[in-house]
Amino acid sequence: LGVLLSHCLASLTTIHSVPCIGPEITGLFYPQYGIVLDAGSSHTNLYVYEWPAEKENDTGVVHQVEVCKVEGLGISGYSHDTEKAGLSLQHCMKRAQEVVPEQHHRETPVYLGATAGMRLLSLQNRSIADRVLSAVEKTLRSSPFNFQGARVISGQEEGAYGWITINYLLGNFKSSRGTSGALDLGGASTQITFVPDQEPIESQENSLHFRLYGKNYNVYTHSFLCYGKDQALRLKLASDLQASVRAPGLLDPCFHPGYLRIMNISDLYTNPCIANGEQQLPFTQLHLQGNGDYQRCRMTIQKIFNTSSCPYSSCSFNGIFLPPLQGEFGAFSAFYFVMNFLNLTTEKSPVPLDKATSTVESFCSRPWHEVKAEFPKIKEKYLSEYCFSGTYILSLLENGYGFTMEKWSCPLFQIGSSDAGWTLGYMLNLTNMIPAEKPPTRPLSHASYVGLMVFCSLVLVAVLLLSWLAFHKPKCLQKGLI
Repeated sequence: LGVLLSHCLASLTTIHSVPCIGPEITGLFYPQYGIVLDAGSSHTNLYVYEWPAEKENDTGVVHQVEVCKVEGLGISGYSHDTEKAGLSLQHCMKRAQEVVPEQHHRETPVYLGATAGMRLLSLQNRSIADRVLSAVEKTLRSSPFNFQGARVISGQEEGAYGWITINYLLGNFKSSRGTSGALDLGGASTQITFVPDQEPIESQENSLHFRLYGKNYNVYTHSFLCYGKDQALRLKLASDLQASVRAPGLLDPCFHPGYLRIMNISDLYTNPCIANGEQQLPFTQLHLQGNGDYQRCRMTIQKIFNTSSCPYSSCSFNGIFLPPLQGEFGAFSAFYFVMNFLNLTTEKSPVPLDKATSTVESFCSRPWHEVKAEFPKIKEKYLSEYCFSGTYILSLLENGYGFTMEKWSCPLFQIGSSDAGWTLGYMLNLTNMIPAEKPPTRPLSHASYVGLMVFCSLVLVAVLLLSWLAFHKPKCLQKGLI
């Protein structure tokens, strides 16, 4: 009993200090919340995360409890009426107030990160971009939450935070199985991030170093601005126009047979991705007519990838260094949404590359009137571009990054209840919830702590009782022992 008591007392003295009274106990043993707004090029999403405070340094404990899609444009789309950028967020901010308990409002941090749409607007007109961010900040500061800032994040940050998110949710940082690479596709940019075998990374501008849970990670990342699916379509159309006979009609293999679209040339050349092309055309409108030819679509898309030169040992495209692909990859955002629409997502294993190719090819060849009839609830703009988007994804993965039938270890997924993406990694970083070093001991939960206290108290009572009996024996027992 003496040994047991000494162990029990030692355990109590080595437990991290736990407040027994006062307001701190509420913060320690009850849920905490965080809010991140992903202000993308085409839309904004608001995410609410929840975690138990006593496990905030454990991996995989943060989970998503709400996602609210902001109606309307991405905030960069309000360049002509910047106040509307802030007003557009009000509905989802009210929704967040309903999800997060009122007693936690003041302590809940809220962050907004703007991505490639705002990066492009900043290049085009920095003054307007600043006014958009000011309007957004005004709305967020008026909420009851703890506003922590609204800023335009770099492409490198976007790639890195996406990599942190998926490996955090998969529990890879605290296991020996290694990390997964991250593939992110938005409307205006795309990112690839992974830990290569090659060290050091040849291009330092593509190299990041992390120390997480006591392990070092040398990470490769690159963000291709203008190569998100929406801007890539613009690049392709501009390339097609330059190669055409300079007529306003264009037969496009990346749209369904029978599809027609009339677009203003000025709408095509509205950002830095395409420079000065509009001045070279003798017409103001473009008449698109689809013919649904997957192979020809691949050929036209390939023209926007410049693979003519590489100053490194290996490149992706446009002279950008890319080390040999390593390990499995998780693809998310538009990678997931497009492939999920085409029924090419699976939780157990990657869809074979040949099946993905044949599925997209078959979909593109379907007449437009059939596709519209099958999906009447999807907006025509989005529905009409799934053929291009699916073809572009396969072109980017195969021709851009070098995925092959043998290397096709690229599942497209969401992880549990949380959307894979950069937002969770962003919040984890800003709230310092991933330690550089592995925690020396696992903190006890409230129930475990109380249980240990009760157990040690019972042991102490038993020792005191036995001691009392040993020194105060009844006289009959004392005589019997003589």
